[in-house]
Amino acid sequence: MPEVVLIVDDDPVQRRLLENMVQRFGYQAMVADGGDAAVDLLCGPHAARIDCVVLDLVMPDLDGLGVLARMRDAGLAIPVIVQTAHGGIDNVMSAMRAGAADFVVKPAGAERMQVSLRNALASKALAGELQRIKRSRDGTLTFADVITRSVAMQAVLRAAEKAAASTIPALIAGESGVGKELIARAIHGSGERRAKPFVAVNCGALPENLVESILFGHEKGAFTGATDKHTGKFLEADGGTLFLDEVGELPPAAQVKLLRALQEGEVEPVGGRKAIKVDVRIVSATNRDLIADVKASRFREDLFYRLHVFPITVPSLRARLEDIPELARHFLARFSVEEGKRITGISADALALLGGYRWPGNVRQLENAIFRAVVLAEDDEIGVNEFPQIAVQTGDDSRSSVTANEPLPPVIAGVAIAPDAGAPLTITTPSLRLTDPHGDVRPLDELERDVIRFAIAHYRGQMSEVARRLQIGRSTLYRKLEGLGLAVEADEHADAG
Repeated sequence: MPEVVLIVDDDPVQRRLLENMVQRFGYQAMVADGGDAAVDLLCGPHAARIDCVVLDLVMPDLDGLGVLARMRDAGLAIPVIVQTAHGGIDNVMSAMRAGAADFVVKPAGAERMQVSLRNALASKALAGELQRIKRSRDGTLTFADVITRSVAMQAVLRAAEKAAASTIPALIAGESGVGKELIARAIHGSGERRAKPFVAVNCGALPENLVESILFGHEKGAFTGATDKHTGKFLEADGGTLFLDEVGELPPAAQVKLLRALQEGEVEPVGGRKAIKVDVRIVSATNRDLIADVKASRFREDLFYRLHVFPITVPSLRARLEDIPELARHFLARFSVEEGKRITGISADALALLGGYRWPGNVRQLENAIFRAVVLAEDDEIGVNEFPQIAVQTGDDSRSSVTANEPLPPVIAGVAIAPDAGAPLTITTPSLRLTDPHGDVRPLDELERDVIRFAIAHYRGQMSEVARRLQIGRSTLYRKLEGLGLAVEADEHADAG
């Protein structure tokens, strides 16, 4: 899902020009005809999700400086690009002091506005990423720090918020790399124990002969090599939260002692003579099917029910593809700084490539892919060429088997569309052919016809989804269908679906 840019201007001509410009840059445009309407969209009870604001300074109701003041009072950290026909130094200084990220003079050129928007959004992503890292380190991460625009993830966060309001044991399930620890940290950072320690333990990485010592501690001389007393993770987390990652990997002996610690609220260090009381909130996570492990006697049933009191399942990244663009931009902001590169964005083609990949390694794999792309990048924008491994796996490096002299039908995303019959023919080249067999550029209405035809087939005649994915209104879509002679095909697809 593209970033949303709010355009605030009382001049309808300027609004329309900026709206077209913003949409051409690949962003989603939202418009307000004055300062009061903008404040309602930004701070009202039904506030919209907005990533950047292009704000006129001089307006008849509430002016630009007034809007900036309202945003500051509401604690909004949305970047604002101020524009005005009066470019005096006093206006510039007033706007910047009020919190504007940039300043442009009307009428702003397309290139200048594109650079300004790109820089403002990159700065927002970087600031958010730095704050997120700091809060994660301090144990004060909250659900507002979870980057998502997915409906499925919103349901997960609502459940996790309920868990945070209690001390109930929570078990977070999900594939490796989906962000289970992030949810656990948000539960801790949103609860009453946020001022106390958050201690994470990867149970799958513990040496089997040292599991009990690491979890419960040991006394000096308890075993060979125990030259000092060790408190253990339970005592480190006393008063706070103990996160047991990959809890299904614990060996049977450690499962027994963990169960006793949960039942009695006390731990007995290896070599110790008495148990020690602990007050620990347990949040565990697993990428295994613990129910199947219980049935196969690989995991204790009584321990399972102690941990599985409040289950939360985090969906895979391929089940929430709408999260990919924003996650990619946040990773880009962080790695650009770490690598000392000035990369301001990711191209639309690259985002489309990322959105078409299955991501078996989920968010962690996406993070590593962006890191590698930043290292490879030579320009100020990351493109498809910076993701060679993903391009290979999604087929973007494939070649058509048709000979160069043979006339080719238009090709869109791996499906060839016969211009007359509309029958799909599977071939290997996933691209839109821009030229005809004679080497001339194809007319725009033909290209638009092929794109719309493919979208209707791809979404099986679900016209609302077709309109949403093409980012046009449903009524506009139907007008285009009639104008391009596709109305009959659309009806046929709808009937078939």
